[in-house]
Amino acid sequence: MMKLIAVAAFALAIATSAEAMTGAPIHQRDSAITQVAYGCGMGRTRVGGVCVARTNIRQARRCMRWTGHVCAAWY
Repeated sequence: MMKLIAVAAFALAIATSAEAMTGAPIHQRDSAITQVAYGCGMGRTRVGGVCVARTNIRQARRCMRWTGHVCAAWY
């Protein structure tokens, strides 16, 4: 019984001495406009000064051999 009281007293002492942290500041945006990468639009990015779709970039990486500007073989 004495151990139970000692453990309860110890737990109460630890719990009451804990201090809560302040919350992180919430980032407030200046406007409701969402900035898109390089002004190309959703799902697009700028490559060599030209806006291209990200899917085209992914497909170009899968090409094994190029003939001119056309993919001749795929992985």
